[in-house]
Amino acid sequence: MTRILTSRLGTPRLIVRTLVATFGAILLILAAIFVVLTMETRRRAARVMAANLETTERIFSAVEGYRREQLSLQLSALAARRELSRALFLYEASRKPDSRALSALQHELETIAARFPAQTVFVVDERGTIVSSAGPQRHAWPRRKTIPVEAGPHPDVDGEQIVHRPDGVFIVAGVPIPSLRHESTVYLATVVDDGYAAEMAAMARTHVAVTLNRQLLGTTLLDAPRIAFRAAALADRLPKVGVIDLDAKWFATRRVLAVGPLELHALDSLDISAHGANREARNALALIAIGALLLGAGASFWLARSVAEPIDALSRELRQMAQARDFSKTLPLNGSSRELDALTLTFNQLIASLASAEQQTELAYVGAIKALAAALDCRDPYTAGHSERVSALSVMIGRQMQLAADQLDILRLGSLLHDIGKIGIRDNVLTKAGPLTPEEFEIIKTHPTLGGHILRQVPFLGRHLPIVELHHERPDGRGYPHGLLNHSTPLLARIVHVADAFDAMTTPRAYRPAGTPNHAIAELWRYAGSQFDAEVVEAFVAAWSGIQVSESKPGEAAVPSAPNSVLVFPSRIEEVS
Repeated sequence: MTRILTSRLGTPRLIVRTLVATFGAILLILAAIFVVLTMETRRRAARVMAANLETTERIFSAVEGYRREQLSLQLSALAARRELSRALFLYEASRKPDSRALSALQHELETIAARFPAQTVFVVDERGTIVSSAGPQRHAWPRRKTIPVEAGPHPDVDGEQIVHRPDGVFIVAGVPIPSLRHESTVYLATVVDDGYAAEMAAMARTHVAVTLNRQLLGTTLLDAPRIAFRAAALADRLPKVGVIDLDAKWFATRRVLAVGPLELHALDSLDISAHGANREARNALALIAIGALLLGAGASFWLARSVAEPIDALSRELRQMAQARDFSKTLPLNGSSRELDALTLTFNQLIASLASAEQQTELAYVGAIKALAAALDCRDPYTAGHSERVSALSVMIGRQMQLAADQLDILRLGSLLHDIGKIGIRDNVLTKAGPLTPEEFEIIKTHPTLGGHILRQVPFLGRHLPIVELHHERPDGRGYPHGLLNHSTPLLARIVHVADAFDAMTTPRAYRPAGTPNHAIAELWRYAGSQFDAEVVEAFVAAWSGIQVSESKPGEAAVPSAPNSVLVFPSRIEEVS
């Protein structure tokens, strides 16, 4: 064998040099590819996470705005609460501070605290002394203690204050309550701790840390990263936007919210995000390296001549792609070597997996919004599953009307999100068991506008805005929020309006039982052309009738395609749909 190789290749030294050159070239190329892929994977993960955290910042900004609005409404409601004013009046009128009047005031505060389970409520007299408190952190606000907070001059939010107590740091907001001789103040206090951070993290679906004057108050980070984050905060080494090393674990971080000196930081692990892609790259490159080395040992001279040029070309392509930061194109297969083709395919698959990861990130946002819609339905047990049913009915109508596939996709998600604005509606209005007052109905009518404001914070949901904002418009111009006439309302919003009304009429509510599909269809026919688009109603009835015919047994009657009776139905479609 040696003589044959010597006769063909020259001297054994040439064989060794050929083997060394071949193996060395393969190993160096594989190492270069591994380094480039590892670095680019981390950079790509960092860019994706930065975009995710930027979106998280917008979501937090929107949520913080709604939280302040709700806090304003809560305090206004407390200022107008007659039972609270009456309890304060009786307490100030009583001669003994420990009389039954104090028990009545305590009972009233406990009633209020039950409505705000995450907050502590307490009353302070004109001297700044705590009269009574209730809620999960009432021990931090003991009776007869003085606190350094002041109420605003009118029953509105006059800014939130950060208050240090022996039991922790609280976000406090108060409103004055006029009583017998003096003006007392009722406060709502929220403790800032790990539980507060966990609530914020549930919305962001990422790690959260809360700091105050460089002091860590609460975080979802555990063990060593938590200690490292506290040290970085104390040393003022927390970037507003960037990457930070927490005990040899790298995190993308962004300050997403600031309430005075209180700062909220969102963090996402770069190591976890890039681990899967790096592991696949290592495994693929290890297999390719073993195969390349075995083939090099068997035919080093042939490999040296036939693979050198393709490897050089591949190396140039990779270098150009790395320098240009452009991984959108696919590397072509040259066919000169199965190993090089396998390497090229692995590289292309890795780049494709990175693109797929970006798509999965978008799907994760959609999933988060879907979960938010489901959570919104769960606020009222009578409307649980409402969004999902409206989505299914809307797609059924769209298919009957032969809409294009992309329009059906918009319709599917837009109808699922149609009531997302109800997150800003108070529970005592949204889940009220009886008829709504005109004022309460006006509050309900704001949910399409609120939903549109939420969706505008997430750019890729912009296609669904017309459905969310306009699904309560009517052909006769008596809808809301804009009073559009006839076909001025987009078709997809008209479809969701019909599906929304049908589900509202056929599911039970606290103030009435569920109606039958026949009765609901009769109502749709009755108001077709005025409250509902006639073309959409006709498509819905046709689709529904087809379903009933396919599911009915022989001899059973299907749902009629035209109204055959007049239904006397509780008219609260617009309030509940």
